[in-house]
Amino acid sequence: MTRPYIFSKADDPWSRIWFDTSPRHLAGPGDPRHVTQALRAGGWKNYADPDFPHVVLASPDFRHTLVLEPAADTYSAWWRISSERWHASFGGNTPAEIIAGFTDTLLLPAPAAEPDVWPTLHAAGWTYERDERGNQSARHPDGVTTMERRATLTSDYFSWTAEVALPTGLGGHQRLWHAYFDDRTPRHLLAAFATALTDPAPVPRGHYDVPHSHLVTQVERGAQGEQLAAAHDARLKAIRAAARKARRSSAPTTRPALAPATETAAAVARGR
Repeated sequence: MTRPYIFSKADDPWSRIWFDTSPRHLAGPGDPRHVTQALRAGGWKNYADPDFPHVVLASPDFRHTLVLEPAADTYSAWWRISSERWHASFGGNTPAEIIAGFTDTLLLPAPAAEPDVWPTLHAAGWTYERDERGNQSARHPDGVTTMERRATLTSDYFSWTAEVALPTGLGGHQRLWHAYFDDRTPRHLLAAFATALTDPAPVPRGHYDVPHSHLVTQVERGAQGEQLAAAHDARLKAIRAAARKARRSSAPTTRPALAPATETAAAVARGR
């Protein structure tokens, strides 16, 4: 029996007309498989319940996990990424391409020295401030997008946040998406997130797939279903190749020495 046709967003990128959408940080969530399939290509396994609407991934050594569980509020933590020492989360409207900047880096060896996060934002035209308590913040020129490292009001424990908060015109704000990182999150992961956040390249979105169409520019792109699928497959292929290379480089390069009795038996076997 052939599979019946059932319309689903899982049929993307074939099911719609795509538009180059910019800026990416206001483009809406996109396709979560940009994140999840990349991790699986890098060797992560899916431990989700197939009858429950979530994704549960773990790295081969179980040091890192990712849970994607949609909720009624798109601002809440749909994405939760944890390790033995740190935790990060992303709201439902966080663009998948920006989350992937963070999660793709989990597939790479950690650098010898941790980079600073703020120069990436400053180079992209963000303003930077630091106060007497050591709180740091950077603001996008659009005035609605920020990244901060701040202590709580009652302690010196710092955490990182990134947020898009749109003014309502009544003195309040409507939050589009929010990301959280505790202060033990490795800086190279935060720097990779900042790089993806400030990347000026547009991202593919359907015409009605953006939360606020008046905040973005959409141009019908030449690359449609076939080209987008090919680009995604090439991305996964490159990740698989890098994962294989990493496994080979970490494998033992010398054979263990044989015990004397085993050496003798091996010599006898070769002489037969």
